Amino acid sequence: MTDTSAPAQTSHDVSPAKMRQVVLASAAGTVFEWYDFFVYGALASVISPVFFAGLPDAQAFVFTLLTFAVGFIVRPIGALVFGKIGDSTGRKGAFLITITIMGLATFAIGLLPTAEQVGIWAPILLVSMRVLQGFALGGEYGGAAIYVAEHAAHAKRGASTGWIQISAAFGLIGALAIVFATRATIGEEAFRAWGWRIPFLLSMGLLAISVWIRLQLEESPAFKQLQAEGRVSTRAYAESFFEWRNLRIVLLALLGIMMAQGVVWYTGFFYSQFYLERILKIDSKTVNFVMMSVVLISAPLYWFFGALSDRIGRKPVMLFGMLLMLALYFPGFHLLTRVGNPALAEATVSSPVVVVADPTDCSFQLDLTGGARLFATSCDIAKGVLASAGVSYTTQAAPSGALAQIRVGATVVESADATGRPMAEIRATRGDVETRVRAALTEAGYPAAADPNQTNLPAVIGVLLLMALAATALYGPQAAALVELFPTRIRYTAMSLPYHIGTGWFGGLLPATVFAINTATGTIYAGLWFPVICTALAATVALLFLPETKDRDIHA
Repeated sequence: MTDTSAPAQTSHDVSPAKMRQVVLASAAGTVFEWYDFFVYGALASVISPVFFAGLPDAQAFVFTLLTFAVGFIVRPIGALVFGKIGDSTGRKGAFLITITIMGLATFAIGLLPTAEQVGIWAPILLVSMRVLQGFALGGEYGGAAIYVAEHAAHAKRGASTGWIQISAAFGLIGALAIVFATRATIGEEAFRAWGWRIPFLLSMGLLAISVWIRLQLEESPAFKQLQAEGRVSTRAYAESFFEWRNLRIVLLALLGIMMAQGVVWYTGFFYSQFYLERILKIDSKTVNFVMMSVVLISAPLYWFFGALSDRIGRKPVMLFGMLLMLALYFPGFHLLTRVGNPALAEATVSSPVVVVADPTDCSFQLDLTGGARLFATSCDIAKGVLASAGVSYTTQAAPSGALAQIRVGATVVESADATGRPMAEIRATRGDVETRVRAALTEAGYPAAADPNQTNLPAVIGVLLLMALAATALYGPQAAALVELFPTRIRYTAMSLPYHIGTGWFGGLLPATVFAINTATGTIYAGLWFPVICTALAATVALLFLPETKDRDIHA
């Protein structure tokens, strides 16, 4: 455990000019990290048919999200590998390697062939690039946050590392701006055909700048001190995860901070975008504008909450973020529906949709086998069509062997059974049912797309800004809190693992998990229980067990 007394730290003073260089170089990688993350996220709907052609629409979209998530799944492995390098040989070398691998993999996505060109190799290559990105990213954030914190003045650690957090906003703004500009320049048709590659290819310029800046850096004062004293860890894994005093801190960081950070941030800034575009069917350009506005307006809040935590402590600021988001999950998304697509909200109440089907005819609407399950029963076809339309429904049991029906208000649409038929016939049957269901939905007032004249954009931005307030309050002080929790000699290894389990497994898997739960249950809000439960558990652990760390000596 680190010393909890407030140190003088005069021996570690860093000049303002040097501190600016440290922050700039460290933040460059984080900008790149979030640029990659949001480019893929912003283009999920576009990439889906390019790499997963032939799958039902809803299933292809889930696979696109899972491909996004696979990069996060491997992050803890990268955290272990590069954490060990950072604790053994230095912080600088570790995050020079990580940013190079990450940048080359991002660039390569822009060159990948499509499913029409190479078949199954298209998604395999896409997944491979996402694995490389995730592996490299596993060592990126920890190194950047540690490097800044180990240079920062004791009383300004929260504010200094807040710039690492704010750089996430720069990456998001850059990604959304390039996607928006490319769409506006070449048109939507060309963008969907080939223009989606441009944002990935442009990442090479950002990579070159980031590597050049980082080459100018020296090693951190804390690591230099460890080397001078001969205390560099040679057993980082054993010390971090097999000594209870340190393993306890790893678990606290994961369960008391990172589990919440993953679901809070990714719900507010990422799943919300899917929700606006996929469920509410707001125009893609409008969604990009909304998200850019939210990210830009909320960007200074990362630094603000980091600086606030220097004064009142990390724990109360982060708890505020968790509790605020808990109060926003369900009311916030219900409000988004009412202000983003009022016609959908009204139709859901006035003409509820019911699937009447034999329960044995219905399966879970998610297949992780790459399409081995055909979803050809009348119930599966009915539910799949409604999921693709983004419409909530309830399920009512029908007699055994009965053909499924879709009731849209007073209108009844018969589904169809294609069990045992070739794939081409299954698709044709599904298409026929979809045509009839969409006609019934239209007649009942369900809009095919949100009416721009009815969408209340200021209200949509206002709701998302409240979620951003919660996310930045939790994320702003987070880097300083994590650095302060761990001893210097194992800080890179021990800190990186819980961070990337939290962001990777809880956050990265959130969009696919929420969307799959929504699809399986038939309601567009059911999946929100996943982030609600995770946030509530983390808030409880933080309140009861997480220590206050702002006055700790991180050079101990």
